[in-house]
Amino acid sequence: MSKPIIVVAVGGNALLQRGEIMSCENQQKSIAQTASSLAELSKDYRLVIVHGNGPQVGLLSLQNDAYKDCPPYPFDVLGAETQGMIGYLIQQGLNAAIEDRYTTTILTRIVVDENDPAVADPSKFIGPVYTEEQAKQLAEQNSWIVKPDGAHWRRVVPSPKPLEVLEIKAIQDLLEKEHLIICGGGGGAPVVEKYGAYVGFEAVIDKDMTAALIAQQIGAEHLLILTDGTHVCLNWGTPDEEKLENVSVEQMKQYNFPAGSMGPKVDACCQFVKETGQKGHIGDLTCALEIIEGKSGTHIRR
Repeated sequence: MSKPIIVVAVGGNALLQRGEIMSCENQQKSIAQTASSLAELSKDYRLVIVHGNGPQVGLLSLQNDAYKDCPPYPFDVLGAETQGMIGYLIQQGLNAAIEDRYTTTILTRIVVDENDPAVADPSKFIGPVYTEEQAKQLAEQNSWIVKPDGAHWRRVVPSPKPLEVLEIKAIQDLLEKEHLIICGGGGGAPVVEKYGAYVGFEAVIDKDMTAALIAQQIGAEHLLILTDGTHVCLNWGTPDEEKLENVSVEQMKQYNFPAGSMGPKVDACCQFVKETGQKGHIGDLTCALEIIEGKSGTHIRR
């Protein structure tokens, strides 16, 4: 009998710690920790890994803008670039930690609605952190939109809801062959349908919402969102901070979490649990097995 499926969503900020230099070496260091954690899970589960790209796609955009002799590349193309870059690094890390599994990265396109309300209200953080003064100066110079991200400020771009995974059949086929799959990177490359074809769209899709959609469509038993914190917390960063451990969807809906960080993770888990009756989990990047075993993390049920 086939092993049960876990869709694992790994945050772009977890692969590059907040304020850390956005180097290849630093990403490889974080990925090595993640790969070691996922290696234990892979013994009993089939894994589908979806990664974020907020810091990385922002870095590519900055590098892109620095060369003035070429028009800037659109965000759907930059997102596809991050799927290759981060997918490759994760694939290398996983192959070093797991010797007997095929690992495949799938460049994934995600259909969105160009009239999604999220397009008019950008909320997806990308790139490095700035002080408020730096952020507002850069926003004026580059026609950016910037918003506070905790104690810092960052650029934000539109993040429409994922509607359809165009490569879902390829994901399902490779799962049947026991491949360890990396897909939906950075939420996938956003496309819209026009005149019978798919064309790129300027946005960065939230990877947690894409992970939830993929998990629903492939019949996953678990959605596991790994980030740079052990639990979802109420009053995070204050003396009244309270960890949430075992909660229902209805309980979770009573709380408000930041739209650019924990909010999408909670929404994605709640959507998955509500639609499937399975379990959603949120926890630390290095504790994948402990979270699934119920020894760490926040667990969301119907």
